[in-house]
Amino acid sequence: MLTPRNEAELSGMIRSAPGPLAVGGGFTRGGVREGEPLSVAAMSGVVLYEPDALTLVARAGTPVAEVERVLGEAGQRLAFEPMDLRALLGTTGEPTLGGVIATNASGPRRVQSGAARDFLLGMRFVDGTGMAVSNGGRVMKNVTGLDLARLLAGSHGTLGVITEVALKVLPAPEATMTLSFQGHDPGKAVACMAAALGSPFEVTGAAHDAEAGVTRLRLEGFAQAVAVRAERLARKLSAWGAAEVSEGPGDWAAIRDVADFAGRAGDVWRLSVRPSRMAEALALAGGAQRLDWGGGRAWVLVPEGADLRGRLGPFGARAVLARASAETRAAFGTFPPEEPAVAMLSQRLRARFDPRGLFNPGLMAARAA
Repeated sequence: MLTPRNEAELSGMIRSAPGPLAVGGGFTRGGVREGEPLSVAAMSGVVLYEPDALTLVARAGTPVAEVERVLGEAGQRLAFEPMDLRALLGTTGEPTLGGVIATNASGPRRVQSGAARDFLLGMRFVDGTGMAVSNGGRVMKNVTGLDLARLLAGSHGTLGVITEVALKVLPAPEATMTLSFQGHDPGKAVACMAAALGSPFEVTGAAHDAEAGVTRLRLEGFAQAVAVRAERLARKLSAWGAAEVSEGPGDWAAIRDVADFAGRAGDVWRLSVRPSRMAEALALAGGAQRLDWGGGRAWVLVPEGADLRGRLGPFGARAVLARASAETRAAFGTFPPEEPAVAMLSQRLRARFDPRGLFNPGLMAARAA
């Protein structure tokens, strides 16, 4: 495995690479990568942290746990709540900040705060020619031109190898409360979550366990204000049943990490669709189901080898194969086919940033070769 210690070493390794590189940090997020493994895990450490400016800069190989520890000591956090999928995917290693940004990994708080890419102030990366590129800065500002940092967020390491990330961070809440409703089917749950998210009570998490029929809503902030908001929200949602209100972090880490699918046999798919159509999509999908993001995202556990995209047909849901055997990935591909115009744009971007096709070739292809 190639383990560059700094950006200069990384550039040299890329320039001299004879073939594909399987780019990663801790390699905890799954996916089939071709080529010689290249890990940025040795490029680690917080470079700059200014709590008063809500700004943190860290190298890509910095463990997420270290970033969260540093922020926690100052009463701050990563607002986009990055998930840890090691239990679900059966992987080991240490999740890194670069991996979070490369996959745009965002948890339940996305419905209120935004995704990982929304907190990017800038980044450094090395492209497929070995050239180091810096984009953005260390303060939030509006600029013209191409925002390369947000372009690379979610590209799964196929456009460049991220070496450093600058992020906006936010204060951690003083208190957390969860409202739970029993007996909802997906349609009723989505309606309940939509009403909650459309309220003025600043819901920071809206999820549903379709097997148990439990819908959960999260409120965060100052303790007294959270208590008042929880009481008022429960009254507003009384048409969906009596809410059970609990204090503390609750089950949100498990919801974030889809923890109750860990160790259960079968393939796990991730669906994205408009919340108003999610119940219809899940009726076609079958299997065990978990909803997040107010019904905009669903995790579905189905028997191994099941063609979930075939079940959904032209419905319009974006189905990503999150966990499966190599044979299933070879049959269906991790990601769904892109529209022709989007596919052409993706090809042009990869040709520009990675002209030799070195970085994670085939990882984001609709169907493995």
